[in-house]
Amino acid sequence: MNTTLLSDRAMPHLDGVEHRYLTVRGARFHIAEAGRGEPVVLLHGFPQHWYAWHKVIPLLAGSYRVICLDLRGFGWSQQTRRGYDTDALGADVLAVLDALGVDRVTLAAHNWGAGVGFRLCQQAPERFRAFLALNMAHPWTPHRAVLPNLWRMWFTALIEYPVLGRLVLRHWPAFTRYLLRRGPAGPGLWTQAELTEYAEATRASAHAGQSLFWQYVVRDIPAGLRGTHRRRRLTVPTLVLGGELDPVIPPALLAGDPYADNLTVRIAPGAGHQLPQERPELVARSIRDLCQGAPVEDPAGGSAY
Repeated sequence: MNTTLLSDRAMPHLDGVEHRYLTVRGARFHIAEAGRGEPVVLLHGFPQHWYAWHKVIPLLAGSYRVICLDLRGFGWSQQTRRGYDTDALGADVLAVLDALGVDRVTLAAHNWGAGVGFRLCQQAPERFRAFLALNMAHPWTPHRAVLPNLWRMWFTALIEYPVLGRLVLRHWPAFTRYLLRRGPAGPGLWTQAELTEYAEATRASAHAGQSLFWQYVVRDIPAGLRGTHRRRRLTVPTLVLGGELDPVIPPALLAGDPYADNLTVRIAPGAGHQLPQERPELVARSIRDLCQGAPVEDPAGGSAY
């Protein structure tokens, strides 16, 4: 497998976090870890990396072993020529867990990472105690809900095509900043340092970013139209948490009749598409509840099992 070099950019600092690298499935992966106890794995979305969880990690590290993985080609994990489809990214996660000697974890994932998370929990349910999916539709969203909301994905046309996408991500950092600013429900969420970090990270991982979107077009969309993953039952206890004002994955896309044993959908009032950044306390509390098998608290009041 042809590979490119690891990123040599400086790593953002977060107190209590240790970094290591593991080589599995033909690539070198970066893992950021903090705390001790029951393992909790956090998967980032696009256009971010492990640091997307920097507000959540300190809230969990006192009680859990928090493992943040940079997905293939992102952050400080190695870019390869191929390997960016959802199944391959999921296989990377399992291989990293095997290399760490971790058999079973609670999984929390955001955005694209949550798409990988759903696939993992369907394909290898024995590896996951529970799953928190943030700002991502589950596989059973009705087509009648998807079609009126397709316009929300207009920006993907600038990313997914092999030549155009890499040029945009590599040479137009203002576009990455726009995507980040567009996500939250209100202005002022990001610091300039955070926007710069993710814009530079996206420039460095332009091939991975474009490939991620293109593989979704050529693999996941056709599979979705065939209903391939809708027919796979989800047995892992799952909470889908969305934002009331999410401009990308609005509450309408979290509707449907899941083919699942235990799936709860909750909406965070007044929140947008960046729940780990906008509502870190809610995210951490939801993870703790899932780890403890407690009723899932409704952000708007009440609870559900």
